Amino acid sequence: MTRVPPALLRHRIVVEPYAGEGAYGAQYRHAIPDVPALVDESPRLVRTTDGRQVTASATFIAGPLLDCPPGSRITLPDGRTITAITTALHTAPGLPIPANTEVSCE
Repeated sequence: MTRVPPALLRHRIVVEPYAGEGAYGAQYRHAIPDVPALVDESPRLVRTTDGRQVTASATFIAGPLLDCPPGSRITLPDGRTITAITTALHTAPGLPIPANTEVSCE
């Protein structure tokens, strides 16, 4: 499996994977600092896992092994904190297309 070339992942973000709801609200696992990513801050329309259409304020791609379920908290390079709406793993076994994880955030 080919991966996205590291030279293309120019930004560094922090990912706090969503762990579920607790007595005091959303719970997160330990933060993953310095995650290489390519961030696109143009708004786009995405469909959530429950079928609603929402506007994503940012989308990023990272390596294929990124642990970032919907609901995860992401800190962008400019310090803004956003929440993952959808996560998609893109692979193409046998083709020379790099595998990556695409995350849309609100």
